Amino acid sequence: MANTSSKTILIAPLDWGLGHATRCIPIIQTLQTQGYKIIVAVNKNQQQLLEQEITDVRFIFLQGYEISYSKSQYFFGLKILTQAPKILWRIYKEHQWLKKLIKENKIDVVFSDNRFGLFNKKIPSVFITHQLQIKAPYTLLEWVIQKINYCFINQYQQCWIPDVEGENNIAGSLSHPKILPKTPIHYIGCLSRFKQQTSLLKEYDVCILLSGPEPQRTLLEQKLLQQIATIKNKKIVFVRGLPSEENEIEKDGVVVYNHLSHQLLEEVINSSELIIARSGYTTLMELMNLQKKSILIPTLGQTEQEYLAKYLSSKNYSLSYSQDKFNLDQALKEADSFKYNFIENINFKPHQLLDLINKLVQ
Repeated sequence: MANTSSKTILIAPLDWGLGHATRCIPIIQTLQTQGYKIIVAVNKNQQQLLEQEITDVRFIFLQGYEISYSKSQYFFGLKILTQAPKILWRIYKEHQWLKKLIKENKIDVVFSDNRFGLFNKKIPSVFITHQLQIKAPYTLLEWVIQKINYCFINQYQQCWIPDVEGENNIAGSLSHPKILPKTPIHYIGCLSRFKQQTSLLKEYDVCILLSGPEPQRTLLEQKLLQQIATIKNKKIVFVRGLPSEENEIEKDGVVVYNHLSHQLLEEVINSSELIIARSGYTTLMELMNLQKKSILIPTLGQTEQEYLAKYLSSKNYSLSYSQDKFNLDQALKEADSFKYNFIENINFKPHQLLDLINKLVQ
């Protein structure tokens, strides 16, 4: 086996929300057990989150794609499309940035979580994504996007997919498309920071987890806070998903947190009967791994989240509702009688991950 203490690995998560950063945590922790030196390329918000979860890594700044989002679901896709030139420019810049970093820091392997430009012919690189197929409003557009997606993925030595093989998967056709890239793919299981704590007693009836891009995060928060006032005889905890926010909000009968550390959030989720959350993929991996009953509210206009919520609902893994028509009281009543299915043994296996990693650094 390679002398891992002399090997340096760069990990770079995409900056679209914090989910890409949090799902890299199990990979970082697995690498640390083998003594690898870890450099994590992040922006300020990602670093602030990761510093609460991991130690003994070096953080360096890498500018994100910095995508802005529309308030209207009807213009969401158009808003993203108009930013395509900026995205392509950032991809080019990060590719050039990596060349310089490799020379200065003697990087041995790169793990890129959905950042398209972090490949280099001189060292092994791995692309991490659950979206081999990216959903779009039109079939032709979806085909074009997949071609572009594969053009970048095929520059990497391997592609790791945080999902499981077979029918009982989480991402559906996103991670199991009919056509695969040329780059070798490996299904590595669902990346989750959390472990089941069956010994914990139920403390909350409902846990609301907010996340995702603005302004939709705030719009959903406002709707939920208004509707909570009509809910009786339910103990509710509300996690706003704002790690940098200092101002607190108060709501009668509701426990409200701006942000929770890994340990406290794990305890809160495990001690809650039902979770209400966005259908972001990292959140789904964590909820499915913990086998928690959930209600999903996809971000308006985000075709990926809308597809995932619909897909999981069709398999009775979760309930899903659109944000614009969401009624908290009605959703909770339906959840009380809903027969949830759960997938067994879907979490990633550290020893299998290490086998893949060690082969790369030999």
